[in-house]
Amino acid sequence: MSVPNTRQMKRRPTHPGEMLREDFMPDYGLTVVGLAESVGVSRQSINELLRGRRAVSPEMALRLSCLFGNAAEFWLNAQRAVDLWDAAQAIGHDMLRIKPLRVAEHANGGDAPVAVATLPLRRAAHSHRWAAQARSR
Repeated sequence: MSVPNTRQMKRRPTHPGEMLREDFMPDYGLTVVGLAESVGVSRQSINELLRGRRAVSPEMALRLSCLFGNAAEFWLNAQRAVDLWDAAQAIGHDMLRIKPLRVAEHANGGDAPVAVATLPLRRAAHSHRWAAQARSR
C-alpha cells in the first residue's frame, strides 16, 4: 500500500545539474572537461547543465546513468520534479480556478457516462479502475 504525497514542497527541488556539481563530480574527482569527455558531449553542454540553464534530456540521462551506474530514471525524475515545480509556480493562480471533474452517473445501467464530455470522463473512470487494481496487487 502506498501513501500519496499531497503536500506541496515549499522550496524548488534540487536541479540535477546541482546534484552533479555538488555530489557526483567531487566524489569521482571529475572536472567539467573530464565529465564532458566521459559522456561524449561538449563542455558547454555540461556547463549549462551544472548551472541549471539546461535540462537533463533522456539522452543525457542515459549517458549519466551509464557513467555513474545508476538508473536513467533517477536523472529524469529529478528533472521532472524541477519542471513540475517551475510550471506550478508559473500557473499556480490558474490552477486554483480549475475545478476537478467527477465521473458522471451512468444512464440506464449502460457503460457510457451520461452525455457529458464522454471521452475524458471515460478516461478518468478508466484511470481510477487502473489505480485501484494497481493498489490491490
